[in-house]
Amino acid sequence: MATITYLTRIEFDAGAISKLPGLLAELGVKKPLIATDKGLVSTGLVAKILALFTEAPVVFDATPANPTEEAVMQAFSLYQQSGCDGIVGLGGGSSLDLAKAVRLLTGHPAPLAQYTAVEGGAQKIHGRICPMIAVPTTSGTGSEVGRASVIITAEGRKLGILSGYMLPSIALCDPELTYGLPPFLTAATGMDALSHCLETYMGPSINPPADAIALDGLKRGFPAIRKAVANGQDKQARWDMMMAALEGAMAFQKGLGAVHALTHPLGAIRELNLHHGTLNAVLMPAVLRFNRPVIGAKWDVMTEILGGAPDEIIAMLNKDIGMPSGLTAMGVTETMMDKVSGEALKDHCHATNPRLASREDYRMLLQESA
Repeated sequence: MATITYLTRIEFDAGAISKLPGLLAELGVKKPLIATDKGLVSTGLVAKILALFTEAPVVFDATPANPTEEAVMQAFSLYQQSGCDGIVGLGGGSSLDLAKAVRLLTGHPAPLAQYTAVEGGAQKIHGRICPMIAVPTTSGTGSEVGRASVIITAEGRKLGILSGYMLPSIALCDPELTYGLPPFLTAATGMDALSHCLETYMGPSINPPADAIALDGLKRGFPAIRKAVANGQDKQARWDMMMAALEGAMAFQKGLGAVHALTHPLGAIRELNLHHGTLNAVLMPAVLRFNRPVIGAKWDVMTEILGGAPDEIIAMLNKDIGMPSGLTAMGVTETMMDKVSGEALKDHCHATNPRLASREDYRMLLQESA
C-alpha cells in the first residue's frame, strides 16, 4: 500500500476500495452522497461498493457524459434533501467533476459560472465545504487529484472551476475497478492520461517536479495502454495506466495547452456529446507538430521515450488502439470548427500552451485533425 501526500492524500492499491467506509468515517462523514452514472450502475460495481456499508449511502446516478450545471443542481438537491454530509465521486472524470461541483455548492451559492477560471472565480472559492473522496473507475482524467471541475454551465460553455480547495480530501485509487472497462473506453481514457503527460511536459512554466512526474507517467502509460486495451485483465498494465492517469493530473497543476483549449469547447457541443479523451487523442498529433518549433530539447526527450517522432508515434498509436480517424468521423462540421476556434481563445488552457495560438492557428489545428 502506498500512502502519498502530494497535492492531497492518495490511497493507491489493488483492493483499496474496501477502505472506503473507514476513510469516510475518518473524515467525519456519516451520510455520504455517491455521485456516479447509470452505466456504472448497470455493471453491478455500484451495488458491490454499496454492500461495503452497514447503512447504504444515497446514490445520484444521473451524471451525463459531459457534466452539466443542470445535473449538478439535481445532485445537490438530492444531497440537501437527504441530509448528506459528504460526497463520494465514483466513476470516470465526469462523475468526479460533477461531485466536485456539488461539493462546491455545499459552501457557495449558485450559479457555477461565477467560479470559473475565465471569470476570475478562484478568489470566490473557500474551503468551508464538505469532505469528498474521489474513486476513479477509469484511468484517464486524473480528476481524483485535480484542482479543477469542468462543467457545461447554464450558458452552454464548457468551463473549468479551478482552486486548491477543489482537490478531493482523499483520492482512493484501486486498479481492480478498471478491469471491466471495455477496450474502446480503455483506449479513450488512456489517451486522455497520455495527453496530460505530454501537454504538461511541453508547457512553458518552470516546474521540474511536475515535468519529472509527467515523464514518469508517459514512460508507464505509453507501453501499458496497448496491453490494457488488448487484455483488460492485465494487472500490471491496469496498475501502470491508473498511475499514469494519476501522475498526469499531479503534473498538470503546471498547466495544459492547445489540445485542451480545443477539446473543452468541442465537448460542449451538445448534439455530439463527444468523449473528452477521444478528442484529446485525435488532436494531439497536430498540436505536437504546432509546438515543436518552440519546445527545443523537450521534443528529443519525448522522441526517446516514445521511440520516434512524437506526432507520428501518437498518430500510429491512435490507429492501433481504435481511435477515430479524425474530427469529421466524429461528426464535427466546418461550422462547428469556426465557432470552436474562437471559443478556444477564451479557454483557461489557451494561455499555458508553449506557443500562443491565434484563432487562425486553432482553425488550422482543427482542420489538420479533421
